[in-house]
Amino acid sequence: MAPLPNVPAEPRDDLGAYLGLPVHTAEQRARERGWPQVRTLPPGAVITMEYRAGRLNFEAEDGRVKRSWKG
Repeated sequence: MAPLPNVPAEPRDDLGAYLGLPVHTAEQRARERGWPQVRTLPPGAVITMEYRAGRLNFEAEDGRVKRSWKG
């Protein structure tokens, strides 16, 4: 069996705290809190289902975060 990759720990963060924030503010705050990758998507965007450690996703509508999740 192949060895497990060395995956860095994700920031300890309250993902619900991003809801309702303007996208720019949420992205900036996420980077300040240690998220190396931040991705913002429109509602209903087609995305792959792979999990990427260290990535924070936002679903945004009308310039505000409506949903946030890791991976």
